[in-house]
Amino acid sequence: MTLLTTVFAAIISTVVWYRNAPKDEMKVGILCWMYWGASLMWLVDAIYEYASLRAEYFTPAPADMLNDLYLGLSVVALGLIIWLARLFIKDPKGVVKEALLGSKK
Repeated sequence: MTLLTTVFAAIISTVVWYRNAPKDEMKVGILCWMYWGASLMWLVDAIYEYASLRAEYFTPAPADMLNDLYLGLSVVALGLIIWLARLFIKDPKGVVKEALLGSKK
């Protein structure tokens, strides 16, 4: 479930990035790299887990699946938090600066 969750997040963020690729003001490309990196990490983990469990790998307990889903969603949420923090620090559209200083462009 962790692999599926991060792969779906990577695909969605890649589509959003690709639609806005020429400009990329919101720096969604950073989010893509984080999610694809997490997906690669979970893929390697799945390969090693399959190597040790063999056929049992395909019949996980429901509690394990739920725990994996929570872990995958946590990774997606952490990626979003890191991206938002970077976005607020870089402030490409000047919105945060305008809100804090009250100045108009």
